Amino acid sequence: MHTVIVYESMYGNTREIAEAIAEGVHQADPEASVDCLPVADADSEMTRTADLLVVGGPTHLHGMSSGLSRRMAAAAEGRKEGHEDAAAEARTTAEGPGLRSWFHDLPDTEPGTYAAAFDTRVATPHAGGAAEGIAHRLSGHHYDVVAEPEGFIVEGTDGPLRAGELDRARAWGAHLV
Repeated sequence: MHTVIVYESMYGNTREIAEAIAEGVHQADPEASVDCLPVADADSEMTRTADLLVVGGPTHLHGMSSGLSRRMAAAAEGRKEGHEDAAAEARTTAEGPGLRSWFHDLPDTEPGTYAAAFDTRVATPHAGGAAEGIAHRLSGHHYDVVAEPEGFIVEGTDGPLRAGELDRARAWGAHLV
């Protein structure tokens, strides 16, 4: 089985969740081929070869990020002292393609190609989530979404991840297999 995990990450939290999901897939199927890559590196040829496509991103303004929300997040991170690595990752993500534009170039697939969606979000009442929109777009490209969209919790707007979320992501990844 070939699993491709595509993620957009501003502060490293979504990347960490994506990597934990990849570990979970490997735990469930040690023979699985797993590619875990940022959205900027995920071309259509890579996704075309996937038996399972897992896509995730951060929640911005109650849903999927946009070019504007990524630029706003990068600017906010750049103003924080001691956050140089996170600011560099945020700038790189803000300057590259986000999931919304990536979905425009995602080719439709044949029925029987599986997918799943996840996001990172804060645990506040009305925070929303990006995973539902990601799952909707995957379905629109004829992927069979095999799990309910999943949200993983970050503490504050830029993290860190809530204790236990990486373990939960590993378990979710194993469940997808």
